[in-house]
Amino acid sequence: MLFNTKHHPIDTVLFLLFLFFNARQYFLSCSYPLHQQPPIPHHNGPRTQVRRPKTSLIRHLPQSRPHPRDLSVNTLRPTPFYLFHPNTPSLITITQLTTPTDLDYVCPFSAKLFNTLYTTRLQQTLLNTYSASLVTIFRQQIQPWHPSSTLVHEAAYAVQKVSPAKFWAFSAAVFAQQKAFFDVNVVNETRNATYKRLAKIAEEVGVDSGQVYELLEISDKPAADGGLNNGNKVTNDVKVQVKANRLTGVHVTPTVVFDGVVNNDISSSWTVEQWEEWLAKNVTQ
Repeated sequence: MLFNTKHHPIDTVLFLLFLFFNARQYFLSCSYPLHQQPPIPHHNGPRTQVRRPKTSLIRHLPQSRPHPRDLSVNTLRPTPFYLFHPNTPSLITITQLTTPTDLDYVCPFSAKLFNTLYTTRLQQTLLNTYSASLVTIFRQQIQPWHPSSTLVHEAAYAVQKVSPAKFWAFSAAVFAQQKAFFDVNVVNETRNATYKRLAKIAEEVGVDSGQVYELLEISDKPAADGGLNNGNKVTNDVKVQVKANRLTGVHVTPTVVFDGVVNNDISSSWTVEQWEEWLAKNVTQ
């Protein structure tokens, strides 16, 4: 039996709370990273609350701290990358707010929001003005009604495995060419042919296309055990990310989650000025 009925009711309540928060922290520990720059010095501050979906747009995180398996990296990366803040993947201070942004590579509105965050002065505002109190996260959100969505996200997972520092550059390149992966443009090509085109984009941003394609390719031969539905070398990454995203109940893209709560006021059409006004009202510098 899970519980001893002789225990005081308060013990049962405390045990349930313990299970809930630990399960929540585990599943929220899946999301993504991105960029380049030398690792920042190791921070010896106190270990605090686990909170994670994170991705790092500009800085590497310290390599010396342990972190849970990242959704997009089935094999642990030597250095985690987080969107706009140099904190370790599994350790951020309780005083910080998180803003996971769920984006889909074949969603035009996701591209719009990504470009506002990544290609305008807003990126530096987040990094320089709010980095002490806000962690901005790019969380990949597959939209299954577009079959190519899974394939494009798989390519991003492959890039993270081969060259984590190129994740953001690859994402920017894919968003810039996203129409090439809309339904009409993939309907008559094989799955592996789509993977080859994605590997070519990875090559354009300095990632070994051969290594990327090797992780993506679907074999036309049965597995050693006779299996015919074996996926590829990033299938498990997709499974973990999908499980993590289901926990937040996100459906449409883009969706911005501010400190654990979906914020439907934020729109992909927001200008940099609107973002800056909202940040000034809601986030401490």
